[in-house]
Amino acid sequence: MTLEAVEAVEAVEALTEASPERYRALVTLAAGTGLRQGEALGLTVDRIDFLRRQLTVDRQLVTMPDRAPYLAPPKTQASVRVVPLPTVVVDALAVHLATWPAAEFVFTTELGDPIRRTAFSAAVWRPAVRRAGLSGVTMHSLRHFYASLLIRHGESVKTVQARLGHASAAETLDTYSHLWPDSDDRTRAAVDSVFGRVADSVRTDATH
Repeated sequence: MTLEAVEAVEAVEALTEASPERYRALVTLAAGTGLRQGEALGLTVDRIDFLRRQLTVDRQLVTMPDRAPYLAPPKTQASVRVVPLPTVVVDALAVHLATWPAAEFVFTTELGDPIRRTAFSAAVWRPAVRRAGLSGVTMHSLRHFYASLLIRHGESVKTVQARLGHASAAETLDTYSHLWPDSDDRTRAAVDSVFGRVADSVRTDATH
């Protein structure tokens, strides 16, 4: 399940409700910004600008066996970006930080440690997916959900590329071209809008 359909809104809401309260804002963040899992787990308080309603993505959390989690540059240089925050995400983050104040990482374990992906998946994510009555949904599915929302609301390839931090527009098209509306009707409408009056004039002349 890629969470690309309109019905996916209900799935995201169900997943949020099924998640422990401590991690609900994380689901909202991922669905409302398209951040990769490492980018979301590596988000620190100083990268959120509540006044401008935006956050800066310039690091990701890396977790490896037998080593403490650490911050590293994101996937590519194109992944460094500023992401606008919709109100629903701003509100969720504000409530989360008011409930679980953070000095550094926005999202942590109950012990205040950075979240390891494997532990999070086993203890939090997969149980929440089951409780929500879903299957095959990963955090990356929320990234697809975000992209599909932008496309359905008319955002350009370049805008979607920038928001997701893709290295090129070709990468964005390779992944999401099937979601952009078919251009046939727009092509017809564009030509008709220009030549429509000419055709009307020709038809009028032919009747006289």
